[in-house]
Amino acid sequence: MSTDLLNQLFAINELMRRDMARAFAGTPLTESRVAVLWTLRMSGASTQRDIAAALDVSGKNVSLLIDALENGGYVRRTAHPTDRRAVLVELTDSAEEFMTTMQREHGELAATLVSEIPADERATVERGIATITAKLQQLVDDAANTEDPKP
Repeated sequence: MSTDLLNQLFAINELMRRDMARAFAGTPLTESRVAVLWTLRMSGASTQRDIAAALDVSGKNVSLLIDALENGGYVRRTAHPTDRRAVLVELTDSAEEFMTTMQREHGELAATLVSEIPADERATVERGIATITAKLQQLVDDAANTEDPKP
């Protein structure tokens, strides 16, 4: 991979972060909180443990995120139907509407970005991005598996 391509990937990452910050300015939402909302949108009501596993974060971290989302009216905690020790977290009705809008806007952005790529090149670009993503995931996983545990 040329460093120019890597620099472009870094630029895309930064632009996506800035766009997200702009979109959520004036709300209690952060990138981490939105990740919880997306997880719930995709998987439905979930335990905090399942959310933490899906996001690869600690239970304490997820608990703090959910507290903030609950205080903001985005999620609610309910009793688990089969495990009296567990609590389910689910989107509120207003958060469901919000996430529907966000998902629609996400699709619109994807269509806008892809429309700039000639139709006969789109599949190649998508394969290239998928390949880069898979390799980066492998490198991150390998690095995490070889790091020395801290005492």
